[in-house]
Amino acid sequence: MEDRLVEINNVEQKREKILKRNEESLRELWDNVKCTNIHTIWVPEGEEREKGTEKLFKEIIAENFPNVGKEPLTQIQEVQQVPYKVNPRRNTPRHIFIKLTKIKDKERILKAARKKKQRTYKGNPIRLWADFSAETLQAEGSGMIYLT
Repeated sequence: MEDRLVEINNVEQKREKILKRNEESLRELWDNVKCTNIHTIWVPEGEEREKGTEKLFKEIIAENFPNVGKEPLTQIQEVQQVPYKVNPRRNTPRHIFIKLTKIKDKERILKAARKKKQRTYKGNPIRLWADFSAETLQAEGSGMIYLT
């Protein structure tokens, strides 16, 4: 009887190890997918509509990080805006996800953002941070990795 209990415990421990390993692999895969993403918040909504998010992002980089802006950024692969959650009629800032084609560009921008304490766009404070999977953010314990 005791042998059977020990065997069941061993099998359960092996399953838990496999499950943890699979969760870590999944998190690493998602982080690799998101490795070129930058998350921006507090950009005024009116600016987005007038200029377009891609041009707006380039202006933010040029205004806050002139050294990074001198070197030509590679192409922006994709820009996504998070839809409104509270009130779509209200003129509130949105989250914007920018997917760059090269990791090196993202690293240059984030490194410059860490050096500069206050980032603004036309006098309004904005935030930039690396976009990670929800599992990684939860594992970090902070919920978000801000560059403030």
